[in-house]
Amino acid sequence: MAGGGFSDDKGGKRSHLYEYKITGYFIFACVVAAMGGSLFGYDLGVSGGVTSMDDFLKEFFPKVYRRKHAHLKETDYCKYDNQILTLFTSSLYFAALVSTFGASHVTRNKGRRASILCGAVSFFLGAILNAFAKNIAMLIVGRCLLGVGIGFGNQAVPLYLSEMAPAKVRGAVNQLFQLTTCLGILIANFINYATDKIHPWGWRLSLGLATVPATVMFVGGLFLPETPNSLVEQGKLQEARQVLEKIRGTTKVDAEFADLKDASDAARAIKDPFRNLLKRKNRPQLVIAALGIPAFQQLTGMNSILFYAPVIFQSLGFGSGASLYSSAITSGALVLATFISMAFVDKFGRRAFFLEAGVEMICVLVAVAVTLALKFGEGEELPKGIGIFLVVIICIFVVAYGRSWGPLGWLVPSELFPLETRSAGQSMVVCVNMIFTALIAQCFLVSLCHLKYGIFLLFAGLIFIMSCFIFFLLPETKQVPIEEIYLLWQNHWFWKRYCTPEGNERGLDAKSLPPI
Repeated sequence: MAGGGFSDDKGGKRSHLYEYKITGYFIFACVVAAMGGSLFGYDLGVSGGVTSMDDFLKEFFPKVYRRKHAHLKETDYCKYDNQILTLFTSSLYFAALVSTFGASHVTRNKGRRASILCGAVSFFLGAILNAFAKNIAMLIVGRCLLGVGIGFGNQAVPLYLSEMAPAKVRGAVNQLFQLTTCLGILIANFINYATDKIHPWGWRLSLGLATVPATVMFVGGLFLPETPNSLVEQGKLQEARQVLEKIRGTTKVDAEFADLKDASDAARAIKDPFRNLLKRKNRPQLVIAALGIPAFQQLTGMNSILFYAPVIFQSLGFGSGASLYSSAITSGALVLATFISMAFVDKFGRRAFFLEAGVEMICVLVAVAVTLALKFGEGEELPKGIGIFLVVIICIFVVAYGRSWGPLGWLVPSELFPLETRSAGQSMVVCVNMIFTALIAQCFLVSLCHLKYGIFLLFAGLIFIMSCFIFFLLPETKQVPIEEIYLLWQNHWFWKRYCTPEGNERGLDAKSLPPI
């Protein structure tokens, strides 16, 4: 269960007294809240497919349409190099990074549920505007409203899931967010495959159907309970205990509730959580959770593949229908990988998944780069065997990412922040994530044009760097209650120089935690 970084002489040693059952009420709350991921996933999947549709390009980007058909069955890295076209995708993420700071205020003062509802409303309005767009300006404004919805949803949902979950299953529960994201991508790809055959307005249907997950999220959100952590933070102690008893399926919640109150007392003493995040004692959370992991998650290159899978496959010579079908296969692999991660992340741990998948992703990217360097040249037609090989190894890459940086990029940061900086910290996570998402979205196609196969070698090098970052700086957090995470820093070879042993002064012992 979520808590803070401070405790009295009993707090932090009470976690062994926590009791829980997996109740239907708990499952309902987590599944409905996790629908926030479907907003993010549906947009990831649908935007890349729409930008490869002829009807969409003819209406808004006729130059790109003509260039595409001049090289329809050929390898052409520059086929879709158009900054306004990429702005259609990246504008959403620029809006999301700005909105997440407003989301932080709502999440901290009004609760996680309020942010989820705000995100659903904004996303719904953006989907309507995009579906009826008559010019590029309407498209961009609609994308910005979608971005505000994603900013609120991505800020609140990972926190909600981590705070609702018992420590022993927190990893699997938090990854419901990644699962619904992946399902959203998969569904969007199949919708694109179907609407590509509806002329001339199929792309409008693809964009407009984003209202469906937004509606489900809003209606379900009306029935969501607020997290006990947030209720305690708002001073609603009796209601917080009732919710805690209901989601745990037991009245024996004294120890957990006491830790929540201790964490809330510490949180109330913090007037400016963003400034507090910059303090020396919070340096590990700032470097790892707020900056490192959300930036590196995008620098794997995975979202470039998700954004532009249809575009990439068409650039490499696939026809329109074949490219959409191939991207649907890759998104299906992502769903499979998420189930693998949910099943085993609380058994094998976060670090093992990060490091093993990192090696696999590097090997795949090098293989892609070598294949393109040897087999492709400007204007050449794509051999069928090479095309199948590329789809297969991209699926391998997707499975590796889908059980590591994809879900863990949201899970691990949500575990690391104490309650007093949690909403501010999660805002930083979303902001940094969206900055790099927008930059990658805006720069990928021009980089593909100029670097050609070298872009995949660049991503391989970045994954090597981020794997080293995880190996040296991230302690293992599996099955450690969130209110005891801060003790890990005091027992870490590098971070202990920054973290004063406040807990030990109160009788706590970092050595009682699992070895790092």
